[in-house]
Amino acid sequence: MKKRLAASTIDDSTKLDRKTIERNRRIHMKSLCHQLGSLIPPNLKPPKSKLMLGQQDQLDLAARYIKHMRERIEKLKRQKEQAMLNQSSERKMFDKNDETKLPILELRDLGSGIEVMLVSGLNKTFMLYEVISVLEEEGAEVVTASFSTVGDKLFYVVHAQVKISRVGVETTRVKDRLQEFIAPLEIWPEDV
Repeated sequence: MKKRLAASTIDDSTKLDRKTIERNRRIHMKSLCHQLGSLIPPNLKPPKSKLMLGQQDQLDLAARYIKHMRERIEKLKRQKEQAMLNQSSERKMFDKNDETKLPILELRDLGSGIEVMLVSGLNKTFMLYEVISVLEEEGAEVVTASFSTVGDKLFYVVHAQVKISRVGVETTRVKDRLQEFIAPLEIWPEDV
């Protein structure tokens, strides 16, 4: 009888241990489900006026949200790869086409003004004041002048207005003078 009692006590204690373990497991799972539910954005959850979501509903909502986010991540990765491909091909095209053509000169006649854009390499620079002098000698007054460095290129932009609107500025003559001014840069050795 003592053996029966001892065996029954052991069975009872193992049953209690299993019940405790199972209860702790359920509490832990409930806590994890609550954490998962808290990660779902509020705009995807039903309004508070409706009943609270059950555990299964929260899991389903979380699964849909995770699937949606994975698809979005994949879409963004594809867009990033495409943008990087486009950028690298543009950069290669720009580098191949423009390195040999530097410096580049563009002039735009704006009616009562003129815009001069110059692009040169870092090792083929010129003085901005000389460009301004040419513009002023041709009857234009410089309003703004700026430059910026992008990679190994210098970009200059000069905006000028016509001093006397009746006379104006002959843009072809300005371009020819500026072209003569920057043309010797093309034949300079790289180490000068």
